[in-house]
Amino acid sequence: MSEFSFITNHGLVLLAIAKRRRSTTREIGDAVGITERATHRIIKDLEQGGYITKTRVGRHNEYQIHLDMPLRNEAGTAAVGELLMMLGWKPRRRRSQSQRKTPSSKSGDDASRRLI
Repeated sequence: MSEFSFITNHGLVLLAIAKRRRSTTREIGDAVGITERATHRIIKDLEQGGYITKTRVGRHNEYQIHLDMPLRNEAGTAAVGELLMMLGWKPRRRRSQSQRKTPSSKSGDDASRRLI
């Protein structure tokens, strides 16, 4: 029997980012079992598709996942956040605005989206 996976590398990269938002592409690739170059390509695809936002923080990147983005399939209407939870990801509690170190400068439009 040939090897196959029900979840694509794009889904596995998204899950690795959800588990650790400040991972390097090498760490993400190692977690998924793909090369760093393939990881870069997948992150670019996810970013262009609107599923993640990459922000430079010092020498590292930090990723935000847009949980309400619909999955790209014809089978249903599930969102990215639902897929991640089915794969075992548990959302962390968000700190209140007063507990955050830096105040949010997001517009009201961005604030209505669910992000991690």
